[in-house]
Amino acid sequence: MTTDDILPAGANILKLRSNIPAISEYLFSNLDPSFAARAKLAGITFIVGGQNYGQGSSREHAALAPRFLGVRVVITESFARIHKSNLINFGILPLELINPADRSLFRPGDKLRMANLQSLISQGSLIRVENLSLGKTVETRLDVTPRLAQILIAGGLLAYTRAKLTPPPTAHR
Repeated sequence: MTTDDILPAGANILKLRSNIPAISEYLFSNLDPSFAARAKLAGITFIVGGQNYGQGSSREHAALAPRFLGVRVVITESFARIHKSNLINFGILPLELINPADRSLFRPGDKLRMANLQSLISQGSLIRVENLSLGKTVETRLDVTPRLAQILIAGGLLAYTRAKLTPPPTAHR
């Protein structure tokens, strides 16, 4: 899936680049015109993709718009390098399927759960994703450096940087 599949290019979209709520309405619009509406209703959302997810242009809006709509996890067979970095920068967890065939164990609308997520992100280990709708568990891998894990835990690069730059409170006498 390319960044054009995630967030189409073109004159209609380009004029909206500074309007994140408006541009997010076009998320996956060429593949699934109802995606944006369903994501808004769902609140926190997952995306499941195939090989080299996010290939193509390095447009950061293909990560920013999903984050705006509540996407917090993308589960794929593999990621395009720059798009994976963009997902991390916006606090979206990039998980790769251990067994690519497990992709078939997800359907739109499934309820998913991950336990002890902060601890597992810190460890950079395997993360089990429970599909509560199907009663199945899928193993995924988080392949990030310790610094990138901390960025994810903070909720993205902006929150991570803000936390690093904010001095701790001092005691007043």
